[in-house]
Amino acid sequence: MARVRMYCTRVGPYCVMATRLLTKKGQEIEKIFVDEDPSLRQRMIQESNGRTTVPQIFINDTHIGGYTDMASLDYNDSLDPLLES
Repeated sequence: MARVRMYCTRVGPYCVMATRLLTKKGQEIEKIFVDEDPSLRQRMIQESNGRTTVPQIFINDTHIGGYTDMASLDYNDSLDPLLES
């Protein structure tokens, strides 16, 4: 099973949708809540090459983007192989 890290907030709708999709696939998620610590948001921006929106999702330390990026991977049957690696 892949290691998934997700920079998120507790109430962001895209964060909730990303959690729902990953949970449906049986994936554990390491959530990093940027709304609790502003320094974490700065780290997220650096790690995601300047992206400021949440969620920002990493699979095995590879940045895949936000929820819509992940949903697109799922639609194209490219997400499951990433999660299985």
